[in-house]
Amino acid sequence: MTGPANRWGLAGPPRPAGPYRAPMDRTLATDLARLPELLEATRRTAADTLGALEARPVVPPPPPTSPHQAEPLPVQPTGTASALDAFAQRWAPRLSASAGPRYLGFVTGGATPAALVGDWLTSVHDQNSNSAMDPGGQDLERETITWLRDLFGLGDAHTGTFVSGATMSNTTGLAIAREWLGERLGVSPSEDGAAALGPVRVLSGAPHSSIAKALSVLGLGRSSLVPVPTLPGREAVDPAALDRALADTPGPAVVVANAGTVNTVDFDDLRAVSALRERHAFWLHTDAAFGAFAALSPEHAHLVDGLDASDSVCIDLHKWLNVPYDSAVQFTRRQDLQARVFQNAAAYLGPLGERPDLVHLTPENSHRLRALAAWFTLRAYGREGHREIVERDIACARSLAAALEEDPAFRVLAPVRLNVVCFTLADDPAPARLTALREAAQEEVFVTPTVYAGTPALRAAFSNWRTTHADVRRAAQALRKAAALGAHATGTTPTTCTTPTTRTTGTTAKGTA
Repeated sequence: MTGPANRWGLAGPPRPAGPYRAPMDRTLATDLARLPELLEATRRTAADTLGALEARPVVPPPPPTSPHQAEPLPVQPTGTASALDAFAQRWAPRLSASAGPRYLGFVTGGATPAALVGDWLTSVHDQNSNSAMDPGGQDLERETITWLRDLFGLGDAHTGTFVSGATMSNTTGLAIAREWLGERLGVSPSEDGAAALGPVRVLSGAPHSSIAKALSVLGLGRSSLVPVPTLPGREAVDPAALDRALADTPGPAVVVANAGTVNTVDFDDLRAVSALRERHAFWLHTDAAFGAFAALSPEHAHLVDGLDASDSVCIDLHKWLNVPYDSAVQFTRRQDLQARVFQNAAAYLGPLGERPDLVHLTPENSHRLRALAAWFTLRAYGREGHREIVERDIACARSLAAALEEDPAFRVLAPVRLNVVCFTLADDPAPARLTALREAAQEEVFVTPTVYAGTPALRAAFSNWRTTHADVRRAAQALRKAAALGAHATGTTPTTCTTPTTRTTGTTAKGTA
């Protein structure tokens, strides 16, 4: 006998009916027997959620009671249907529409239909694909890596592995660089510790914050990161300044090149940086977390010319490839050093071998089959489908910048080089005013704060496969309305709303910081 049906049309767990001696918990056994019904209820829930993405608040307003009070851990089992009910009531309304077309904070992609299918099947098959003793998932990952290597214009000398995100990709690449430094100095940090290297210099013009975090994790220290001057009015490193910095102290070093900076998506001249190796010994790690996707657009592919010359490369897939979190890749030319760092000696894993299993190539002994979502979206849409996403997002970024430039309330701080619009208030761009603007608009569009050349600012990053020019118009209108409300609140002259225009050519900044 089962309990009453819930909102999903699913009956509750069975009521006790006499002695029960099954080897499995009664509720768990019932869920197993009704798994197709539960999956169908979940499918309906997912379809309803995705269908409402464009209409729901991008960031919902906070609950009336704060802080949120956690419920105690249940003691008695109530089943999956009950958990679906509780999630729908307590948590789903509070989650942002980060998979939707106007979530422009950070660099957040969504999940293409094929990627979503792949991600669901990843959980269904539940593979830990790190060993040649069970090779199917590992072989699928290697095929996907080959496709990605081709997509980004990397040569056969590069091998790759999946990791959880750009931070772990940068950490893995710099761990290999650390071992390369040891090779040059006749020591092995993986055996003797990072202290065996002595002082280390890691040079970069405008590095992502994850670089310093990685250096801390690797025992090289945040202070080993040496800032190098950038070109005037740019976030790209000055090659001449980098040349001088490398000459200042003899010995091997690490250079972190940037292919797509956070604020303005500026690109180091990768060919010029690589050419410095004719005079200096350094490992070249390129952080191309989302900038690597410029390779898909013929108009922008020149920005990543020379990427293949890198010794290691970071590319984040849950950004512009639009696969679910968490998914990134790291590439390197020195898999031998990679295996030296991450090899895991245990009898149950088998020998290292000439072709290292994935367990020997990243910090993780186990990971889900992240490659499957990427495999699905690449197999479904190919190079051309993903090129269209990239080029549409770039056009949308230019369109938003054009709309903001037409409004005297705003100032665009830098050219739109790829997919990020860096902008601020024209009058008194104080952090508190920008926060108020961002929060006033966030039910319609979500943007994130930054500081560019000393000026507090906001940034809108376009990387979602759903985003269209209609979303740009809604975003621009929401920002204008928020700015006008802010002007009334502060006693200044309110802005005049104008109609945003769509423009697919480059935009220039109204002012420079």
